[in-house]
Amino acid sequence: MAKRIDVNDLNVYYSKFLAVEGVSINIEPKSVTAFIGPSGCGKSTFLRTLNRMHEVIPGGRVEGQVLLDGDDLYGAGVDPVTVRSQIGMVFQRPNPFPTMSIKDNVLAGVKLNGTKISRSDADDLVEKSLRGANLWNEVKDRLDKPGSGLSGGQQQRLCIARTIAVKPDVILMDEPCSALDPISTLAIEDLINELKSDYTVVIVTHNMQQAARVSDKTAFFNIAGTGKPGKLIEFNDTTAIFSNPEQKATEDYVSGRFG
Repeated sequence: MAKRIDVNDLNVYYSKFLAVEGVSINIEPKSVTAFIGPSGCGKSTFLRTLNRMHEVIPGGRVEGQVLLDGDDLYGAGVDPVTVRSQIGMVFQRPNPFPTMSIKDNVLAGVKLNGTKISRSDADDLVEKSLRGANLWNEVKDRLDKPGSGLSGGQQQRLCIARTIAVKPDVILMDEPCSALDPISTLAIEDLINELKSDYTVVIVTHNMQQAARVSDKTAFFNIAGTGKPGKLIEFNDTTAIFSNPEQKATEDYVSGRFG
């Protein structure tokens, strides 16, 4: 079930260093939201706060609220592991478990959560997840072969299959195409368009054309200078951000004048 995310006045720290300051944003269910902005402006850091991955880093902490359909993910007694099963993450470089088969890669998250699953249910889930990641037809005859034997683009779709097998509400993607060739990138972009019918999708991208192609809404982050915190400058429908932004900094960035 796709859910909405509401972030209220979030500050993100690495120990004493304020990395991202004062972000408030509402992310709609069953939509694709893109985060864009220059390197070092905190978009990936902010993305990782949405499923409590940021605090895995020593000294990583946040102040403020992240609500998933009204439930505070940072509330007292909330289990971060549960949060990460509700809000899945796909990383920049494809990271299938190299010693595991394609099938076991898909089931890895489910088993990690301690879910008991029968063999026939596992087979069904593997097929459904690989179909959901547009990978089934390419790998159905070699499910017992290592995931590391796939091409980069296939590995990334395998990681997406692994993410959706856990049945999350939200899928976060941190530059999911930056390590891929143009054809694999197109396959992932097509997949993102399909995923939003079932999930809330948030993607960090350095590729402005990609943001324009895949997202419904775009958030532009910027930084005033080295050592300063990243801030959310503008958030709007993607068409408005790219054709008629309200802030001059946004216009300069999307037109390629800086960054």
